[in-house]
Amino acid sequence: MPDLTQTELGELKLIGIRIICPPDQYPAEIPKAIHLLSERLTEIKGAINPEQLVGAFKVEEDSPEEDGYWIGIEVKEFIRVPDGMFSLKIPPQKYASIRHKGPNDEIGNSYRKLHRWIEEKGYKRLKNKWHIEIHHSWERLEDLDIELLDTIA
Repeated sequence: MPDLTQTELGELKLIGIRIICPPDQYPAEIPKAIHLLSERLTEIKGAINPEQLVGAFKVEEDSPEEDGYWIGIEVKEFIRVPDGMFSLKIPPQKYASIRHKGPNDEIGNSYRKLHRWIEEKGYKRLKNKWHIEIHHSWERLEDLDIELLDTIA
């Protein structure tokens, strides 16, 4: 059984790339953005952990400015945002967490297990808050290591 837990994270400040596309295209577009970001990491100043990429998205956004998927790295502060990149501040939140290790096309299965666990534990998914994906290993689509964090109350 995958390790399912409840966790809390403090404020996150991310600098990276924003992807906007139809929902069915994210599995193909996110790896392209990760590759581009990997080539440009040296442009981002003040990285806390450049070996770890952080994805962020809202299931139900409140405005068009929140639409899409952000992939970036956490920084101590927003010193300078490189051309073509965006900054994103995520407030402290509580999450349900599962670690996905395996192919890109099986992430949906991990999310289904996480959502079932959230329901069983009596938590409420906050679909209009930022959800996080911490990418520990992303070089090979068939062998990913990603911590999936779904915002809960």
